[in-house]
Amino acid sequence: MAQKTRRDFLEQSMLTAAAAAVAGAPTFVPAAEKQSKSPNERLQVAVVGVRGRGQSHLSAFSRRKDTEVVAVVDPDEAIGRQRAEKVGNSSGRKPQYLKDMRKAFEDKSIDIVSIATPNHWHALAAIWAIQAGKDVYVEKPVSHNVSEGRRIVQAARKYGKIVQTGTQCRSMGGTIQAIDHVHQGKIGKVSVARGLCYKRRGSIGARGKYKAPASVDYSLWLGPAAEKTLSRPRFHYDWHWQWDYGNGDLGNQGIHQMDIARWGLGVDHIGHSVF
Repeated sequence: MAQKTRRDFLEQSMLTAAAAAVAGAPTFVPAAEKQSKSPNERLQVAVVGVRGRGQSHLSAFSRRKDTEVVAVVDPDEAIGRQRAEKVGNSSGRKPQYLKDMRKAFEDKSIDIVSIATPNHWHALAAIWAIQAGKDVYVEKPVSHNVSEGRRIVQAARKYGKIVQTGTQCRSMGGTIQAIDHVHQGKIGKVSVARGLCYKRRGSIGARGKYKAPASVDYSLWLGPAAEKTLSRPRFHYDWHWQWDYGNGDLGNQGIHQMDIARWGLGVDHIGHSVF
């Protein structure tokens, strides 16, 4: 087994802690972080996809003393530059803006890639980053489909890199306490769990032919997805409800409810059938 360097140890410890913050846990500062960090111990982070959940990634990594956000990546130039400016204002160190994630992967100074793109990009972005020698945090769902997720696992094992994911609900103090209450048997034996969530959603709008925002490189945004004309009036976030890019609300919100239900039951695997 290869001997871990101090930097390897710092990277693994930091990624675990930062991931909790990214997922929505209360901010905390590990003892190791309270020490002053020399430049060669501060881990360099690229955040890919920064309009939605990526904002939390930027916030979590930029406020830590042992990490520095050095690259903000997004095919929407207006959003990307705006986020880079915001990080610079809050941390005093403005990261570079990159339109193409591959530029970040080519940068040997970057240690960690944090991914918050639309779902159809998750697997390819993660695998490219792993192959480039980066450790990875990827938003839920880990991948657009099960097969792609397994390819990420294979790549992580092949290249010996850390790949982590998380959800806000997993990291919420109230949820953790509730599950602990259940696991202690305080409500008796639990054999069935249901995950429910009700949210008001706005209209998806009429189908037609539309153009992506002028600031978006639509070809880069599509990436591994089929080349198609935009058919919905809303661009950002609406991709959740289109199979080429998202997984519907089951893959968006349902993940949280399914995870908590399985967690409460003490189940750590996926069932063989769904009904």
